[in-house]
Amino acid sequence: MTPFIGEMIGTMILIVFGAGIGAGSSLKKSYAQNAGWIVTTLAWGLAVTMGVFAVGSISGAHLNPAVTLALAINGSFPWAQVPGYIIAQLIGAMLGAAIVYLQYLPHWAVTEDPATKLGVFATSPAIPHTFSNLLSEMIGTFVLVLGLLFIGANEFTEGLNPLAVGLLIVVIGMSLGGTTGYAINPARDLGPRIAHFLLPIPGKGSSNWGYSWIPVVGPFLGGSLGAVFYRAVFLGEMTGTLWGVVIINLIALILAYSFSKKISHAVDDVEKAA
Repeated sequence: MTPFIGEMIGTMILIVFGAGIGAGSSLKKSYAQNAGWIVTTLAWGLAVTMGVFAVGSISGAHLNPAVTLALAINGSFPWAQVPGYIIAQLIGAMLGAAIVYLQYLPHWAVTEDPATKLGVFATSPAIPHTFSNLLSEMIGTFVLVLGLLFIGANEFTEGLNPLAVGLLIVVIGMSLGGTTGYAINPARDLGPRIAHFLLPIPGKGSSNWGYSWIPVVGPFLGGSLGAVFYRAVFLGEMTGTLWGVVIINLIALILAYSFSKKISHAVDDVEKAA
């Protein structure tokens, strides 16, 4: 098996289990309906663990474009392989979402709420606010990449690293995921969102493309920052890349803040006019 196929299959496994708990806990007439946030976060952690166990020895099991980019920035992954890995992850995420769609085939028609159906595939903010939503995804992925790097720096008994990574996903979900649903992975959100758009789901409504850039851009920004932070603070290696990544993150946050202020003022004007 090639690394490309490994990343595709590993990401597919991740989404089958991750989006699967989303479907089981939210679609009507599912025995798992209303399973709750604890079950959801545990399932996503185990989904990552299974994906890493499956293809870790083949591709390194990035399963996440933000992780692939962060490792390249960190100097531990060749830049030439970054595009291929990201394409494989996106394809795998779409395939995983399609499998979940087939698994719950009769449940889509009996679930009336379009937002519930979209929530099986993609994330959305608890409170829509561009600046805060982007910052949440950045922080979550910053912690993810930082955690992956310091887990990798420790000498675990062989075979236990995937469990540690899964626990990292669980604690991120429990502690930081309540704001945006913790995509922390561009492929995890964009691939299933594309699948939602393409699949013949009854009454599915909008795929919410207006929000879709946040769970893509936020993880790339936060993951990159986590990589350079680890290199500077844990390894003591201060490079020009550090300042470049920090500046890009600051510019993105400033732009998001400005956009949020404009939206807020526009809403206030509409309310005053009414």
